[in-house]
Amino acid sequence: MSGTVAVIGKRRSVIPGFGVTLGTTLLWLSLIVLAPLAALFLKTAELSFGEFIGVVTSRRALHAFELSFGLALAAAAANLVFGSIVVWAIVRYRFPGRRLFDAIVDVPFALPTAVAGIALAALYAPSGWIGRWLAPLGISVAFTPLGIFVALVFIGLPFVVRTVQPVLEDLDPELEDAAASLGASRWTVLARVVLPGVLPALLTGFALAFARAVGEYGSVIFIAGNLPNVSEIAPLLIVIRLQEFHYADATAIAVVMLSAAFLLLLLVNVLQRWTEISTGRRA
Repeated sequence: MSGTVAVIGKRRSVIPGFGVTLGTTLLWLSLIVLAPLAALFLKTAELSFGEFIGVVTSRRALHAFELSFGLALAAAAANLVFGSIVVWAIVRYRFPGRRLFDAIVDVPFALPTAVAGIALAALYAPSGWIGRWLAPLGISVAFTPLGIFVALVFIGLPFVVRTVQPVLEDLDPELEDAAASLGASRWTVLARVVLPGVLPALLTGFALAFARAVGEYGSVIFIAGNLPNVSEIAPLLIVIRLQEFHYADATAIAVVMLSAAFLLLLLVNVLQRWTEISTGRRA
């Protein structure tokens, strides 16, 4: 009887090997993620607090931070707007070449970042296909902060589209038809029916696009011009400090980028969770 009670009282997991898989997961994450981050902070600890503040608050570093985070936020916001339009057209409409356009969205995923940077620089240079038309208007894209923005928009678009697309596909169009039949306008349907359902996915896509843009290096250096206090991004400044053998200075700049990016991503995830709860959804 006691054996039967013991068997009944013991709940067995449907998926076997929980202990092994959990241990493997924690070990793998520790080696791949936590160990490099710990090494980053330990290397930075070689600097005194005053030296750390001096490195990260220098004019060159502050401008690089402002450029990297500011343009990353701007590019993520632009991708949020135009990515939503792209995914809406791909999911809600049927038109010739739709599958081709759907595949084109993934090009920035597959394209090496250096190739993307060279292509954008050649395209927007004063003698390029697009740059030659912008130059007479006094608009310079290549080798300016505007060029960095263009590169970050290019590499960030797929993150918004591919995050929102499956959610929008699962959203039943009959709900929109029902709201319209009850007299709701198109904007009301969009704001009250569609937006609440896709808002968490939009926030996730925004966060992913922002995180990708903050750390982008390869495609940016070819179109930025890399002029100190003009078009020099923080990742490039880290590489420069490493080439100068100032490893602690490089890790200090990296720690600031990591901390700021983590806080912004945490804020976006809190907003996403709040949105899910307020709309009656549970992750």
